[in-house]
Amino acid sequence: MKYPFVKPLVLLAVLFLVVGLACGAPTPTPEAPAEVKVPEPAQQEEPQQAQPAEPVQQPAASGAVSTLQDVRGAVIQIESEGTFVDFEGAYLGAGSGSGFIIDPSGIAVTNNHVVTGAALLKVWIGGDTSKTYNAKVLGVSECSDLAIIDIDGEGFPYLEWYMDPVSVGLDVYAAGFPLGDPEFTLTKGIVSKENADGESDWASLDTVIMHDATINPGNSGGPLVSADGKIVGVNYASLASANQYFAIGRDEAVPVIDQLKTGSDVDTIGINGYALTFDDGDNSFSGIFVSSVESGSPADRVGVVGGDFITSLEEHPVGENTTMADYCDIIRTHSASDQMAIEVYRDSSGDTLEGQLNGNKLAVTVDGVGSDDAASDTSSDTSTGDTTGGSTGEPPAYPFEEFDADYLENWSWFITNGDENQFGLYTNNGKLVFDLAGPNIYSYITYDPWIYESVIIETSVENRGKNTNNVGLICHVNDYGWYEFSISNGGEWWIWAYDAPTDQYDMLASGGSMAVRMGKDINEYGVICNSNTLSLYINGVHTHTLTDKQYAFREGQIGIGVSSFDVLPIILEFDWIDINQP
Repeated sequence: MKYPFVKPLVLLAVLFLVVGLACGAPTPTPEAPAEVKVPEPAQQEEPQQAQPAEPVQQPAASGAVSTLQDVRGAVIQIESEGTFVDFEGAYLGAGSGSGFIIDPSGIAVTNNHVVTGAALLKVWIGGDTSKTYNAKVLGVSECSDLAIIDIDGEGFPYLEWYMDPVSVGLDVYAAGFPLGDPEFTLTKGIVSKENADGESDWASLDTVIMHDATINPGNSGGPLVSADGKIVGVNYASLASANQYFAIGRDEAVPVIDQLKTGSDVDTIGINGYALTFDDGDNSFSGIFVSSVESGSPADRVGVVGGDFITSLEEHPVGENTTMADYCDIIRTHSASDQMAIEVYRDSSGDTLEGQLNGNKLAVTVDGVGSDDAASDTSSDTSTGDTTGGSTGEPPAYPFEEFDADYLENWSWFITNGDENQFGLYTNNGKLVFDLAGPNIYSYITYDPWIYESVIIETSVENRGKNTNNVGLICHVNDYGWYEFSISNGGEWWIWAYDAPTDQYDMLASGGSMAVRMGKDINEYGVICNSNTLSLYINGVHTHTLTDKQYAFREGQIGIGVSSFDVLPIILEFDWIDINQP
């Protein structure tokens, strides 16, 4: 199916406001909550036995925090640094949330939406900004919006769970670091509902605790505690206009946390995202918007990137009614290693992609880029690994082609330099011929029907003239540019990034290779474009590999090209081209 261009559409109202990443443009400071007076410890009845000359305060038997005054020492502020995308396309450098330590070894609880997709975590404990701790993520659950991190070090103060029944009217306190402020805050309220609805646009829980202890952006992941410093819940959401705030209660949180502590993810494919529904009057659109992706997760391996919309899992729509309910129900009925069909709408290119979690990578469906003239709107069967084209006649995703007279219907040609009237392109006896009669012509053809994130391109080419020329293999061709591997039949090679907005070629690497068969001989060239990691092979010999972090083109079409110099004509014949998966 085709999805409308997303950016101009209007976001429907959602029930909750995420209280996680407090970053980006400055946020007006809300009115400060009423100062909380910490209850004085209850007076103890005077014992009858003799007392020591100097009374010593005894710690709780477990060693955990046992008073509200000491909660601060076990509450942490977390800064997540990395690339996060919002639905307007902005990239955020860092976000701030809260959390709390549950083990003296540094095991701490926070929200999935605070940490997933971050490249780096920084932690401060108890509001002490003089010492910064590193931390790593042990496990996450996007459906329960929980995460466990491990802070470097040991011997930390820690909190324990409140074990009595949580009932309406229970005094509770929200602890954390809202609005990115390093000063510890504590606000007071009561439990106003024991079993509130836990469905929201970024989590799916059976029930949660509703309370009125004020929380703000940045409180996400912080504890809701009782008057004696025990954990009542994990703060994760608010509806400030109604003075309603929400925490994940013990019975929902503890079973998930116990699994996350072992290093296992729970009910997740590895994204930091939320459900969005758009409507512009003519079109409507629903999906799970992906803000960031956890490296190495099923979502990362299949090719999901920040800014994508997941529109269906197992051919079932997700994100409808602006909740994660259907999405999480599907995930919970499968194991982490199961193959699941996934459909993604990529707003940056306007393409619909299909693949399988733990299976085939995402690939553009037939009504994606370059397919407006396709005979059918039926999607190709990428979920079965079909590379020959389906019964509707759509072009294959991974073809091996020996060129014939009608093959060029799937290709487009263009030049970036030179006189196009001196450029010829045709097929002859099952070969694709580039015929360049003018100097300094940079000519290309691209395979239109598909875009690729990870791809192998191989070709065999013969120099029918006697002149020096460059053969190019290009990948990740998009509106911003492409990567180009250029090999001269004189033995030199280059890897370029073409910057389309400036019409400039930037050389990333160069060298010479004895593997090139010089002159009029036949050469076979191969390249691997795995996101922004690029590898060149000449006649089966690995020549060079690099990872480009400047341009970071990560997907696009593929193609081949030929460049001419001053000695003419240049006539090259491509015998075949093979497009394949790495």
